[in-house]
Amino acid sequence: MLNPTYSTHGMAVAPHALASQSALAILREGGNAIEAMVAAAASIAVVYPHMNSIGGDGFWLILPPNSAPISIDACGRSGSFATVERYKARGLNSIPIRGPLAANTVAGTISGWNEALELSTRAGGTISLRRLLADAIEYARDGIPVTRSQHASTIAKLPELRDQSGFSECFLQDGAVPTQGSRFRQPALSSTLARLAEAGLDSFYRGALATELARELAAVGAPVTLQDLQNHRATVGTPLHLSHSRGDLYNLGPPTQGAVSLLILGILDRLRLDPAVAETADYVHLVVEATKQAFKIRDRHITDPVEMSIDPQALLSPESLSELAGQVDRVKALPWGTHTKPGDTIWMGVIDRSGLAVSFIQSTYHEFGSGIVVGDTGIVWQNRGASFRLEPDHLLALRPGKKPFHTLNPAGARLSDGRALVYGTMGGDGQPQTQAAIFSRYVLFNQNCQQAISAPRWLLGRTWGRASETLKLEARFDPAIAAALVAKGHDVEMIGAFDESVGHAGMVIRHPDGLYEGGADPRADGVVAAF
Repeated sequence: MLNPTYSTHGMAVAPHALASQSALAILREGGNAIEAMVAAAASIAVVYPHMNSIGGDGFWLILPPNSAPISIDACGRSGSFATVERYKARGLNSIPIRGPLAANTVAGTISGWNEALELSTRAGGTISLRRLLADAIEYARDGIPVTRSQHASTIAKLPELRDQSGFSECFLQDGAVPTQGSRFRQPALSSTLARLAEAGLDSFYRGALATELARELAAVGAPVTLQDLQNHRATVGTPLHLSHSRGDLYNLGPPTQGAVSLLILGILDRLRLDPAVAETADYVHLVVEATKQAFKIRDRHITDPVEMSIDPQALLSPESLSELAGQVDRVKALPWGTHTKPGDTIWMGVIDRSGLAVSFIQSTYHEFGSGIVVGDTGIVWQNRGASFRLEPDHLLALRPGKKPFHTLNPAGARLSDGRALVYGTMGGDGQPQTQAAIFSRYVLFNQNCQQAISAPRWLLGRTWGRASETLKLEARFDPAIAAALVAKGHDVEMIGAFDESVGHAGMVIRHPDGLYEGGADPRADGVVAAF
């Protein structure tokens, strides 16, 4: 039996143990879940540098115990010089995934931390920014042990990253990939975090640091300007909502694929998943087929919300969900083709003593983003804008000042029985699929959250480290299930037993009696931290 972690006062989960512990330390000092999450977000940017960075984007889902949910969109727009003509003039038909032309959007995540802390302050939060960033500053200065994941990712991507500006100096040691377990220091990033702690987070966009970032980005040929940084602000709003038979489910709106995650669960709700199908080929088939229907909607509609012709909330109407559920064949697989590029990220969750719950996600898109380390700041800049297209009439067509499509989507729910939960994962196309897996296993099949997370998972399409479009099954699945899925028409590929390409998932629950339950993914380096 896989047992979850239980506690009485508060809980955090992250894909790296040091980030979970940073959040826990703030909770123990009386900080709230938002403050704890900022501490975790700073630490994870240091200790999992291949998966995220303060040079990336971020999204927040905040569930206050007695008021309406809140979303924070900290997605950066494309730069003023990010035009189709600029890329076409260089003979390009698509946006490179590495280098200065991939670093074509503002990095938004720090603005999200800033907006979240303003909400926290208005709600009585008192922990100083200097304290919230203290762990991250120390880890970057004094060093952290290299994880297997960082070591393997650096080796795998080194041929396309080695020659990017600043990468080798920052992420290699004497020209070699840092070995697993060795001490890895990031002194330049430590200094930058200390500057932010002193000058304030807004200085990333409207201070001396912003001027330095803009100058160094221009020096390497990235199309983001100082004006682009100064114009950027995170947006506080209302998340998407799904009325589910088990309660109210929430996720982020466009440009994220949060609607996709809710669509899958809404379709499955109408297909009436029964515990009798748990861990069978029929279960996997139905989730995969619901995923295909949701992905078709995504690829038709989801982009920068100002360019959308449909209200994303309308996609979750009972009529729309019933129509999509009616298109699912319970016996035969729908043929599938090419969709999004693979990506990476981190997801973390915190619930504090008051019941304030935070679901958070932060990313650079691909491993190490664009690979560009900006000057002497130690900041690796994201390549999220590689998701744009150079066809002028395409849904995701590149234009200056446009938000890129995001696979990121932090999830949360308030169940009818009084439980509140936050959950999520990294993993490109795999994010909504893994969310569907752990939610259905925990809520519908009554598995504890650690069982739900640790159980064998699948992935249709692309994700971090995997570019093929097959239906990937972890090797722990019964061979009879794999054979049954092949018989239904799925293009099955077997992968490792605990393969991190299916995501680094996590979940935190607050029960009606005030007790906490949490699970962390054995595929990552994280833990549940609680007291």
